Amino acid sequence: MKFPTLSGRIGTIFRFVSTTLVTLLLLATLTFFLGQVMPVDPVAHLVGPDADYETYHATYLRLGLDQPIWVQFKLYLGRILSGDFGTAFLTGNAVRDDIVRVFPATIELGTLAVIIGAGLGVPLGVLAAVRRDKITDHFIRVLTLLGHSVPIFWLGMMSLLLFYSYLHWVGGSGRVDIFYEGMVPTRSGLLLIDSLWEGDMEVFWSAVRHIVLPAAVLGYASMASLCRMTRSFMLEQLGQEYIIAARVKGLSNWRVIWGHAFRNIRVQLLTIVALTYAAMLEGALLIETIFSWPGFGQYLTHNLLMGDLNAMMVCVLLVGIIFITLNIITDLFYKVFDPRTAR
Repeated sequence: MKFPTLSGRIGTIFRFVSTTLVTLLLLATLTFFLGQVMPVDPVAHLVGPDADYETYHATYLRLGLDQPIWVQFKLYLGRILSGDFGTAFLTGNAVRDDIVRVFPATIELGTLAVIIGAGLGVPLGVLAAVRRDKITDHFIRVLTLLGHSVPIFWLGMMSLLLFYSYLHWVGGSGRVDIFYEGMVPTRSGLLLIDSLWEGDMEVFWSAVRHIVLPAAVLGYASMASLCRMTRSFMLEQLGQEYIIAARVKGLSNWRVIWGHAFRNIRVQLLTIVALTYAAMLEGALLIETIFSWPGFGQYLTHNLLMGDLNAMMVCVLLVGIIFITLNIITDLFYKVFDPRTAR
């Protein structure tokens, strides 16, 4: 077995860092020029419709919009590198502060949703592959087909109507009942963790009642895709010769399925789960809108309707950083599950 030399490892790290930096630079460039072509006047949003010409022109000069486009781009990159992402039109706060405030809510919702989706989708996909063309397989395939076919906004509204309005099993809109808002100090921004940290179980269970339904709806949609992919990967493995040889040797069905077949699809599933999680974090705006969840998706939607270029460009950059970060984490897990990739 050949191990990478020190120079080889340094070269790998250099290529990885340079690729990441180039990707972020291209993403920043894309967001800047998309902002330039959008039919939105940021000066008008800042000064308001009743401002006179002198105020408008002074703001125009202060923002540097009279400069050539390459100078504006240079200033834009300088602000990003210094952590100055501008001010949000909607809230009047720094965009960075708004993102820090709203993003933990989306992380909390997306994490619970992907736990539900992967926790149900992967075992069901394995079961469907093992019970191929039997009643169990047909039932699971119908269940996943509904998850792909039913619009998530319709499913969210119907579940809210049934489980909240009629059965009163779950909480309504928001992250917590209104009389519990602000009772727990914000530490991590994750309300479930913060309430447990403070030992306030009333707030904790209120937060659980509010998050379980949107997380379940979002998780059901991800469960459908994860289940189908798992079934497809498992069927491919179960038809391989090494599986037949393992059965001939008398290995138990459990060991053949989970110790051999499933073990060889872990890396593939890891990629799918990571991409699903990233998609949840940046694409949960329908669920957040329906359930009035004060997260990243709802923040992006409101600022998009306002035409706030500062907030939109930061949100696009954040989405790119999320995908890059999850790809890095996935690569690290690759080396754990499949040491051959570390060579």
